[in-house]
Amino acid sequence: MTRQAQHPSALSRPLAVADIPPRGLHVKVEASAEERRRIAAEFELAALDALAGSFHVRPTSGGVRVEGRVEARLCQICVVSLEPFEVELSEPVDLRFAPKSERAEAEPPRGGEILVSLEEEDPPDPIIDGRIDLGAATLEFLALGIDPYPRKPGVELPCDVAPDEKPPSPFAALAGLATKRDGKK
Repeated sequence: MTRQAQHPSALSRPLAVADIPPRGLHVKVEASAEERRRIAAEFELAALDALAGSFHVRPTSGGVRVEGRVEARLCQICVVSLEPFEVELSEPVDLRFAPKSERAEAEPPRGGEILVSLEEEDPPDPIIDGRIDLGAATLEFLALGIDPYPRKPGVELPCDVAPDEKPPSPFAALAGLATKRDGKK
């Protein structure tokens, strides 16, 4: 799921899997002001005032498990009023990473049918060159938490029709044309 395999991340915090002790370790990822500026531009946000991930990383028999939370304070533009407003996000994180050989078993063959089950866990993200990127994971969960159609609290959509009034039928105009054609009007 992370974007680390496709292109370099605007927030990169690689961690060598070999450096993770058997009991795991706590890792905090915090974006600098410059990184937040680049991320805000990439995600088309008015501003990104804070971005941090707090993770417990531990080895598992098949790879690495990352659990924690991504928190952010950002400014979005309301799709109704076009006013900026502040949003606070807090997204839970639960990821698995596995070497590519184990990951290949979880991926369907190319051109094959893909069956999706809501009961099964997502396949693990890849461990690339013996590393996982907690910065890319932080960005992934930021992206998942951002509302693509943000609406400022209290802003209502404009409504042309009263709630108890039925909108006119789209065929009403055609009915008027039919009476004119027949010369009855």
